[in-house]
Amino acid sequence: MLDELKKDADSRMEKALAAMSNNFNKIRTGRAHPSLLDGVTVSYYGVDTPLAQVANVNVEDARTLSIKPWEKPMVPEIEKAIMKSNLGLNPSTSGDNIRIPLPALTEETRKGYIKQARAEAENGRVSIRNVRRDVLSDVKALLKDKEISEDEERRTQDEVQKITDKYIAEVDKVLAQKEEELMTV
Repeated sequence: MLDELKKDADSRMEKALAAMSNNFNKIRTGRAHPSLLDGVTVSYYGVDTPLAQVANVNVEDARTLSIKPWEKPMVPEIEKAIMKSNLGLNPSTSGDNIRIPLPALTEETRKGYIKQARAEAENGRVSIRNVRRDVLSDVKALLKDKEISEDEERRTQDEVQKITDKYIAEVDKVLAQKEEELMTV
């Protein structure tokens, strides 16, 4: 029973870390990366569809993304979707190929992105702590129902805290990498 709770805590904390990493991919660094456009949805015959499902997104060079729609009529729709996405990107079209040059980051925008990354990291930490709280409340309920002893409760609390500390340290490590990436010119 307690092992199941610890495994559940571990898997849920892993998911919180993965979600935070996914959010970090959407924060723009100086380099072009297809994951920048993961959140962009295009109106495809009246249905909002992720950009990756209506076009190929490739890195042309370090500061340019190239989008090749599968259907020619989708070019203006994709352009509109990118403009509306609030990513600060201006697509330029040549035929049925869309190029997105990424502007160089200024010191001010870098600091803004670092602030955003720190907020995402804090959200990740909060999610991990919420998992810990849920598991510890389940353990307390087991103690109250006299299904486990007080010693088992304390031991489980310590083990859950160690798991939590491991994931919080991982969040801090990923944040430090992202900050370093953002500050690299």
